[in-house]
Amino acid sequence: MKIPLSYSYRNLVTRRLTTVLTAGGMGLVVFVFAAVLMLAEGLRQTLVATGSYDNAVVLRASAESEVQSIIERDKAAIIASQPEIALNKEGRPLVAQELIVLFNLRKRGTNMPSNVTIRGVSPISLELRPEVRLAAGRMFRPGSTEVVTGKDTAGRFVGAGLGETLRFAMRDWTVVGVLDAGNTAFSSEIWGDIDQMQQAFRRPIFSSVILRLRAPGDFYNLKARLEADPRLPVQVKREIVFYEDQSKRMADFIRLLGLVLTVIFSLGAVLGAMITMYAAVATRTVEIGTLRALGFSRGNVLTAIMLESLLIGLLGGLAGLGAASLMTFFTISTTNWQTFAEVAFSFTLTPDIAAKSLLFGLGMGLLGGFLPALQAARMNIVESLRAL
Repeated sequence: MKIPLSYSYRNLVTRRLTTVLTAGGMGLVVFVFAAVLMLAEGLRQTLVATGSYDNAVVLRASAESEVQSIIERDKAAIIASQPEIALNKEGRPLVAQELIVLFNLRKRGTNMPSNVTIRGVSPISLELRPEVRLAAGRMFRPGSTEVVTGKDTAGRFVGAGLGETLRFAMRDWTVVGVLDAGNTAFSSEIWGDIDQMQQAFRRPIFSSVILRLRAPGDFYNLKARLEADPRLPVQVKREIVFYEDQSKRMADFIRLLGLVLTVIFSLGAVLGAMITMYAAVATRTVEIGTLRALGFSRGNVLTAIMLESLLIGLLGGLAGLGAASLMTFFTISTTNWQTFAEVAFSFTLTPDIAAKSLLFGLGMGLLGGFLPALQAARMNIVESLRAL
């Protein structure tokens, strides 16, 4: 004979106020837990989506980002002549030498300074990144002091909007277009002509070489040849792996910080659930004694009380996850520790994060209800009924 699930549910409904308050405390903890995971996942997906599995990135050996990399022109020419590089419709190699420079711009509204990535590109750069398209205006003209800005940069920084003028490298640059690169880091960059950027910043070198592979499997031959060439102290990575590495340090920090905060908050939520369940057991001494007298075992009583606590945890998990899901409508920005440039991204909710959040809520319910349930199961039948 088992105690029906409806018994646990009716007890929670009877204690509506305490149930709601306890579930609300758990919900706040689950909200923090889910929001942190969504934040880290949003950053990771933004940077991973920036790369393509069919592209390879060539950097100076030991460089962790394009900002730290230097590739001379003669070495870039050797890299661009490799047989694994794909050709476009016109028969030109799909390879682009690019320059990365960080520049400080002021944010709209707050006027606070922040680093922005300025990328010197060539027309081939757009062919290598089909996800990047013009949202407004036009592309810059080669050889001119015109630039295009990512949609996130255009909206956040002074002078970066369409038709506005930016001042850097002792020149005025006219913004003639706004790029929509979707949920990628390119939406947080400024693009201009590679030759003009090299002259303006007095850097006759490249930061990286981006190339499209004829076939994904050609990557290993290309990597082995270039990294073994004594003339080329370089490293070769798939573009998608390169950008995933860019997110790792920051994402790990966010997760660690979130874990510390979640553990601290969850202790309070578990104690709250424990107090609630102890109070519930104390007010139902006769009821529990009656159940035992009717033939229900200690295990049945333990299970019934635990189910109540788990239902509170589930309710808190659903509430916290529901509140966290609203964060997907917001876009935030932070400094990428690998590049020291600001990147905008959104909170991202995945099925895995949803499952972990609900399990976390159930876990708090389990911990909060175990000791009270154990106390209820150990009650002596005779002593419980004496309270009648």
